[in-house]
Amino acid sequence: MSGDTFVGLDVHAESITAAILRPGSEQPEVIKLSSDLMKVRRLFRQLAGHGPVRSCYESSGAGFVLQRVLAGDGFSCEVIAPSLIPHKPGEHRKFDRLDAVNLARLYRSGHLTAVHVPTEDLEAIRRLLRLRTTYHQYITSTMHRISGILRNHGFVFKDGKSTWTKKHRMWLARLRLTLQGPLSTALAMELQHLEYLETELQSMDTEPERYAQSPLYRTRVEALCCLRGVKILTALNIVCEVDDVYRFSSPRQLMAYFGLVPSEHSSGNKQHRGSITKAGNIHVRRLLVEAAWNNRHSAGAALILNHRRQGQPPEIIAIALKAQHRLTRKFLRLDQRKHRHVAITAVARELCGFVWAILMALPQTHH
Repeated sequence: MSGDTFVGLDVHAESITAAILRPGSEQPEVIKLSSDLMKVRRLFRQLAGHGPVRSCYESSGAGFVLQRVLAGDGFSCEVIAPSLIPHKPGEHRKFDRLDAVNLARLYRSGHLTAVHVPTEDLEAIRRLLRLRTTYHQYITSTMHRISGILRNHGFVFKDGKSTWTKKHRMWLARLRLTLQGPLSTALAMELQHLEYLETELQSMDTEPERYAQSPLYRTRVEALCCLRGVKILTALNIVCEVDDVYRFSSPRQLMAYFGLVPSEHSSGNKQHRGSITKAGNIHVRRLLVEAAWNNRHSAGAALILNHRRQGQPPEIIAIALKAQHRLTRKFLRLDQRKHRHVAITAVARELCGFVWAILMALPQTHH
């Protein structure tokens, strides 16, 4: 490694700043390039004439395009997790040149943590699944806005405990016919917007379900569906975000990846553990917490769950049954002495461990 050249790249849409640390040198050479990837490739070919080149840049909106281009040319390039880059407490300067220099120095000293780079196809599926989540959030906010508008004008649904049921929507339709003036226009526009979003979400669901049935994902998705609270879309999200489970040597590493491990501030004989870190992948953390709510009831037999488990290997079913009983007991025990949300988070963390166990129990395949 002493003969390697280390390059820190600060990547933006308009420019790329490269800090080059040559072997035996402490002062980096800084070059500013345009965003033309051909110029970056030309620079790396020149550097490669003097020995191996290792480079890195921060994960950002630039994505993995530069990494894939350099890797395709045979160069080592890693994408660094920004939240895990060490920072000096007294350092209050930040500009492209300094960022590139710090990356080069920290990369050479081994103090940076690289993120996993997915394939282009997997990244595209992730984008589709995250877009579906965004549309679901749009629908929820529109529903809240409609309820708020009506509540502010004294219209409250009292024919049932739950809103947005079939009965509630019929009430909204009748109310829409009786209202007049600006309020009628506002309600009509909001309801039309809600109908449009729900139609788009329905049409969007067909494609992820088709991918879930493809040979690349089907085995893992169906195995995860054996768990209580995990259905096709949730399972596909987990599979796509985890990608290669073998990069996590223990379930705790997967829990940390999803930000479900407790934070800790301990010193000497004093130990203090706080709330979860919420670091890492927010998308699957939210899905695991939602799935954990299904485990708060008694772990009785369910026809739908048993149907999903048909044809699965005995070891997968055994893990799912163990999770089904253990997670419910854990929730009932914690719910008696802690806030319900704390109990559910603890259940989600343990559910993550069972996800790791199921994925590890499956035959290793090339994803």
